[in-house]
Amino acid sequence: MAKYCDDHVCLCVCLSAGYLCNHLRDLCQFFCTRLIPRGLPYEARLEVLRLWTLEERRNRADLIEVYKMVHRLSSVPMSAFFQYVTNSCTRGHSWKLMKAHCRTDTRLYFFSSRVLNRWNSLSQETVVACSVNAFKRQLEKIRISRMGFFMDLWSA
Repeated sequence: MAKYCDDHVCLCVCLSAGYLCNHLRDLCQFFCTRLIPRGLPYEARLEVLRLWTLEERRNRADLIEVYKMVHRLSSVPMSAFFQYVTNSCTRGHSWKLMKAHCRTDTRLYFFSSRVLNRWNSLSQETVVACSVNAFKRQLEKIRISRMGFFMDLWSA
């Protein structure tokens, strides 16, 4: 059942882009969760099918994009959004990024600001993963071990 739903969610991802993609993916995910017993609330059905919520998927995608930028796998240069922390006395991994001061809420919720707390809190092992798929596996381990890591309340 979970494989069937994953295939349908992936099909929705491939069909469109941007807002429409998220909307279609959510509709497909909602439809797939309806295939299991109806007595469970939506969140419990997501758990049974091992699917991520929209918020978790968005935050995971942000981290994957930063990984691609840092490792020069993206066409977008990292310097367009981020700068490395220059002092080396920080805890954690060696790829820490500097957080700029935000004066407005618009800038606060922009990609380069909202992803920094999560990125800087990752372990060295996660950040230096040998490939994007290895990085995704590390994120899956983090999701299992640190409940709420991908939720927006965690980084606030």
